[in-house]
Amino acid sequence: MKKFGLAAAAVIAGVVLLANLGPMVGLAVSVAILYYVAKKFMKAETKGMKILWGVLGLIMMAASISNAPAIIGVAAAFVLYLIYKNWNKAKKTEMDNDPFVNFEREWAKLK
Repeated sequence: MKKFGLAAAAVIAGVVLLANLGPMVGLAVSVAILYYVAKKFMKAETKGMKILWGVLGLIMMAASISNAPAIIGVAAAFVLYLIYKNWNKAKKTEMDNDPFVNFEREWAKLK
């Protein structure tokens, strides 16, 4: 039953990830351009160039903010990673946590 729940969650997270793939790419591109614009703004020497880079920076910041739903896609990718990591994880029983059972197992290894 656990595998069914994990599979259902993986399907839902995959659909959410695919639905937000466009905004994720848009966010990555706009943030990269915004970084480049900020570097150019700092290096600009004249006021006219600073104003130009500042206006372009504001436009790119608006584009980045408009792609904010991409954070949901990143969360879905993280959920998919957790599901992949926990897919074949064995269940620990209470016997594995019992210190006396572990002591007996270790004692048998020493002999």
